[in-house]
Amino acid sequence: MLSQFDYSVSLERIDYRGTGLSRPECILAQHNGVLWISDDKSGVLKLSPDGAQTRIGQVGGAPNGIAMDKDGSFVIANIDLCSIQRLQRSGASRTVVDELDGKPLGAVNFVLFDSAWRLWVSVSTLANPRRLAIEEPRPDGYVMLIEDNRARVVADGFYFTNEIRFNTDETVLYVAETARGRITAFDVARSGELSNRRIFGPDGLWPGALVDGVTVDSEDVLWVTEITRNGLIAIPPSQEPVVVALDPGGERMSFPTSVTFGGSDLREVYVGSLKMDRLVHFRADVPGVRPVHWMLE
Repeated sequence: MLSQFDYSVSLERIDYRGTGLSRPECILAQHNGVLWISDDKSGVLKLSPDGAQTRIGQVGGAPNGIAMDKDGSFVIANIDLCSIQRLQRSGASRTVVDELDGKPLGAVNFVLFDSAWRLWVSVSTLANPRRLAIEEPRPDGYVMLIEDNRARVVADGFYFTNEIRFNTDETVLYVAETARGRITAFDVARSGELSNRRIFGPDGLWPGALVDGVTVDSEDVLWVTEITRNGLIAIPPSQEPVVVALDPGGERMSFPTSVTFGGSDLREVYVGSLKMDRLVHFRADVPGVRPVHWMLE
């Protein structure tokens, strides 16, 4: 699987996209070259291929994960406000969900639509402040599924749930557990039920590792960002992890929080960050997978 492509990326190949970005945690790419980036000065920032930047909305808090719905609006996981918000292209916004069964959601981290346009949500922790769940790890994170305006917990017991992602045919769900430095995987039924819980790859990338963002490429290899060594790691099924890039000194890539494939051939890679004001960019040898929002206008 990995032998077909060169996964290693030297730091010299890294360049950047965007300027003056503010908390660019999450990135959505589309076929036309437009990037949509979470932005704590507005809600979502549009980065056009010519470099033009447009801020949309004023949602407050800290927009973390973002997803594009089939009508072109955005769903935002607002980790500071512990809520899920909807943001229209016009800039209008509203809170969609802020509690479950009468209780606060907790630190909502990430949102993801599947091909049936069901919304999957990761909640990192119920701890307040949420950093306590990193400093003193606890298994109070969970994953929620929203379908037909009904929300339910489909998996719990995670150590700071972060990004979630499906494999290429949506039969496996990957869950990043930041405070354990590992990925947990589930089999996914058509009903949305999860089963066969297991650790995917090593049970901790290395001692003290903190994983954050995840995505898959066309070979069903999982790409993972890691923030203590500023790394990108590729984990293929049934094989050992491969280092894509490491920048321990943070000279070219600092605090990577998400990884996204884009460009017309899906070989342009963009990396989000909590500490940089621009996106890391490089070309990959292997292409990514079209997201459900790829062709939306």
